[in-house]
Amino acid sequence: MAYQLNLNWPEFLATYWQKKPVVLKNAFKDFVDPITPDELAGLAMEPEVDSRLVSLKKGQWQASNGPFEHFDGLGETGWSLLAQAVNHWHAPSAELVRPFRVLPDWRLDDLMISFSVPGGGVGPHIDQYDVFIIQGMGSRRWRVGDKLPMRQFCPHPALLHVDPFEPIIDEDLEPGDILYIPPGFPHDGVTHETALNYSVGFRGPNGRDLISSFADYALENDLGGEHYADPDLTCREHPGRVEGYELDRLRGMMIEMINQPEDFKQWFGRFITTPRHELDIAPAEPPYETEEIVEALKGGEMLTRLNGLRVLNVDETIFINSERLDTQDLNAADALCRYACIGRQQLGDALNNRAFMAELTGLVNQGYWYFDE
Repeated sequence: MAYQLNLNWPEFLATYWQKKPVVLKNAFKDFVDPITPDELAGLAMEPEVDSRLVSLKKGQWQASNGPFEHFDGLGETGWSLLAQAVNHWHAPSAELVRPFRVLPDWRLDDLMISFSVPGGGVGPHIDQYDVFIIQGMGSRRWRVGDKLPMRQFCPHPALLHVDPFEPIIDEDLEPGDILYIPPGFPHDGVTHETALNYSVGFRGPNGRDLISSFADYALENDLGGEHYADPDLTCREHPGRVEGYELDRLRGMMIEMINQPEDFKQWFGRFITTPRHELDIAPAEPPYETEEIVEALKGGEMLTRLNGLRVLNVDETIFINSERLDTQDLNAADALCRYACIGRQQLGDALNNRAFMAELTGLVNQGYWYFDE
């Protein structure tokens, strides 16, 4: 099912994106849940899927991580089941992410789905990413506070909560409504009527992640082997002192490594196309020959990209699932980044480019693209 999102994107980005929270009423008209609670429970039993169960019983918070073997004895109130990256594992749910492709793919994190019974929620907390919370079946009351310095604490080792806050949004969400929350705004959702919620998250890396990942890349690629040099050294009156100009030179050495545009691009392309959650990869069995792929596409068939696969054009270099694609046809490879489904129209003349079609066949055989039956 294709979901139509009723949203004025330019206005939304100018007014709300990373600035303030907002409730978008009836953003999905006549909303139909792409998944059932039973299907979500089934996913939470799979070892590949990150899932957790959060409950509040008699004032005590509890949380446990999946995979779960059963859901007996949970009772009728006060608990939520959450599963991360459901877009990687459940094709109908992945359709919910498509309307958000107005935003850059590299900023997308995943689709998290929660099922909660009356009184269920995960408690008041702060996220460091942008989130669009879509209300499915049932209804939930959401309270969002202002972005102010707040004390965070752990009511349970697996939960991080914030102190009570004064809401700037306090609303019940109905099916098809969306609550958008930028990073840093405290929020709390409590279910009235057994509910499904879909959170489309957008995450930006922090400086620590970037430095740590670049350091790994530098080690793997033997960058920065040059030692500090000071041919202009003079006699020291105070040998126990590091001078400011020496610190500047040391910092300059580090900045110089990051300042190599080609290395920076190669590192970032690999870093940003590495998925944070497992993918449902099934290599083609038996593998395709290039001619078979060409004929199928010329015959009007379409190739669908594996859900959750990160495929990005980073300044005219193509990266797929943390690896660089050395391509013979940049335009055609760019179409792999731009479109979730590709066929004759998207590939054009590349269908007759033997070298590119061999590359594409390799990607299909790896399970990164597949023919939708």
